[in-house]
Amino acid sequence: MKTLKTLIFAACAATVMSCSSDDDNREITAPEESNGEITGSELVGEITEDSKLLASIEYTITGSLTVKEGATLTIEPGTVIKAKSGRTDVFLAVERGAKLMAQGTATNPITFTSDAASPKAGDWGGIVLAGKAPSNKGTDVQSEVAGLFYGGTTNDDNSGELTYVIAEYTGAKINGESEFNGISFFGVGSGTIVNNIVVNNGNDDGIEFFGGTVNVTNVFCSNIADDMFDWTEGYTGTIDNAFGVRNDGFDVASEDPRGIEGDSNGSDATATPISMPTLNNVTILNLNPGVALKAGAEIRRGTVATINNLLFATYGSASFENRIDTADDKGDGTVTLSDAYAQGNVGEDKIGGDINGAITVIEDGITVTADNTVTGKAGIGADLTAFDWASPSFVVIK
Repeated sequence: MKTLKTLIFAACAATVMSCSSDDDNREITAPEESNGEITGSELVGEITEDSKLLASIEYTITGSLTVKEGATLTIEPGTVIKAKSGRTDVFLAVERGAKLMAQGTATNPITFTSDAASPKAGDWGGIVLAGKAPSNKGTDVQSEVAGLFYGGTTNDDNSGELTYVIAEYTGAKINGESEFNGISFFGVGSGTIVNNIVVNNGNDDGIEFFGGTVNVTNVFCSNIADDMFDWTEGYTGTIDNAFGVRNDGFDVASEDPRGIEGDSNGSDATATPISMPTLNNVTILNLNPGVALKAGAEIRRGTVATINNLLFATYGSASFENRIDTADDKGDGTVTLSDAYAQGNVGEDKIGGDINGAITVIEDGITVTADNTVTGKAGIGADLTAFDWASPSFVVIK
């Protein structure tokens, strides 16, 4: 029998942040002949055996949904999964040793979104994956959200696949210190396939890597309150073709929103493994004159990063405070650039650790028009056309 343990909260008011019930931990079983297909529309609790979500059913995550070690959750292309809004305990978590096989397509992506009539950033948590790849915090570290253990010595650990996946209205705040990202990778290994990912309207970071070796291709982050792309704890993977944008009118912001924030270890900048990621084909774009990015990239706390084909850009009176910042009182960072470009008011560099390589000032890396059209110049920064499948939208100054 395929099982999904669930919490029943139908009697609780939708506005209540959390609730309890005598039916907590009740098991819902799929018939043997269903081959693990989950046909009930409510998702909450623990998936303990191989299971599948169907595109023909509109699901709603109503609490914490955890894929347990040894189980695989498969999601059909075109599946829409809504999340109960207004709660801090609504998220999808994949334990170390479990797998998520979310294999969408360009014509039928998999979408995680809010169930609110007027959705907003922070309506629900997000997607959290844990793996057995190294972290410089240790081999049995507990994630700051979802309470998953992660870390290990398996560089090529496999947590499954995320392909053509959209996650939006994420970033529920748990407390003053903990908040969900759109997608969080905790010690996720290079055996995991991640490509064609979109995070829209996030209340914290877009995507963040806590150690691990996973590689990501084609990732688009739009309207992110904190950092669009973030890593820490010894991340050593490759990010290829990353486009981040803050639109005019998206005014939700942390104290220090950035395009890129790269840390290694805030307690010990020499802890190994050192964060040494490679980023290829990256664009960070600010279209919002009311919210300056603190930095296009802040590379700090021991990080040694390589960025090839980079564009920092603004439009109109939108701005960055700093272009690249490598100075930090907990440890400087180092970055090596090749084919780097700047367009618009992107500030000056704040140098702590070395910034190797020149940045060329240009005027045509991004073309922006008042009818909300944004076009990238071929060969400069990210290839924006790679995200045509997701119909990305832009809002520019009128």
